[in-house]
This record gives sequence, C-alpha cells and structure tokens, in this order.
Amino acid sequence: MNAEPQIKKGRKYDQVISGAREVFMREGFEGASVDVIARDAGVSKATLYSYFPDKQQLFLAVLQMECDFQKKASMDIEIQQRSVPDALHHIASSMLEFFLSDAGLSIFRVCVGEAQRFPELGRAFYETGPCTAMAQMAAFMESPKAREVLDIEDAAQAADTFMQLCRTDLMLQRLMGVAPVPTPEQIDKVAGEAVKTFMARYARR
Repeated sequence: MNAEPQIKKGRKYDQVISGAREVFMREGFEGASVDVIARDAGVSKATLYSYFPDKQQLFLAVLQMECDFQKKASMDIEIQQRSVPDALHHIASSMLEFFLSDAGLSIFRVCVGEAQRFPELGRAFYETGPCTAMAQMAAFMESPKAREVLDIEDAAQAADTFMQLCRTDLMLQRLMGVAPVPTPEQIDKVAGEAVKTFMARYARR
C-alpha cells in the first residue's frame, strides 16, 4: 500500500475500529456516516477525528485489521509443523472460511462497489488482501519443506493456480445471495478437492 498519514493509537482506538467495522459492513463505505460511526462506537466525533483524519483512513484501518486477522489464521503452517498437503488444506480452509463469510463478502462488496469512485480503496484491498496472500503463498511454495514434496518452477504461478482452485461456484452463489454460509463440511470438501487437484499437478514423482 502507498504511504498513508501516520495514525495514532490510544485508549479508544480499538473501540473506534470496532464500531466503524460494524457500520461499514452494514452501510457500505459511501453510506456510512461519521456521525453514525461515532455513535455506534460510543465516542464523540472529536475523539474519532483525533484518531482518523477522514472516513477513508478509518475504512483502510478496518480493512487492514480484517486482512491481518485472515493472514494470521491461514499462514501459521510453520508453527504447526504440518505436512505440505495438510498445510495446503489448512490454508485453503482458512481462506474459504473468510471469503465465504458474511464479513468477508461485505468487505469484498464494499471495495468492489466503491473502486470506480474511490480507486485507492480498490487498490488498498487488492494490495492488502489478495496480493499479500499470493506473496505469502508463493513464499511457502519456495520453502525447503515444500520443495521436497512439490516440483515447482514458478512459485508465483503455482500460488495463483492454488488460489484459483479454491475459488469455486460457492463464491458466486454467496455473492448473489442464493446460498447460506457454507458448513465446515462443505468448506472441508472444497479445500480437499483443491489440494487433491494441486498435488496431482505439482507433486514430485
């Protein structure tokens, strides 16, 4: 992401972020008013502005928080010492759980919906979310542990292939509002198929 004004943190920072998250998820970026955000966060407008100079910076902070949480959930594979297939399954499941959740879809809809009028929001979403996830995935593909199991010439391409395998019709169904939040069993099945297909293509023979 491009350099942004330094945001200070203080006693009510998390309170402001939490309130803003709820309003942005409910109203979208354009529909969310600073008055409502301050009210839902339980702070004054003066307090809100003492942390964030404008609504855009506040939304970017909410976006960063959501993406950081997702990255920690999906990329803790080295700590857990999983096998490569199990690590891939864990990554896929974590990504799907987030992307197909109400919160994940709300973020996606807001960023895509506002990207034309506010291209910096679309860029921030891409750089903070998909772009960072791709880089982390490629780094995993290049790790010695993965190299022992996978025959990969282009880690970035392999990472993109895996990410695409995780994007099933469930995503479109959820975006169109024709499917409920998937069950853990559904997510596990999709993740398993993605890993099976990926390993069939890249596993060392």
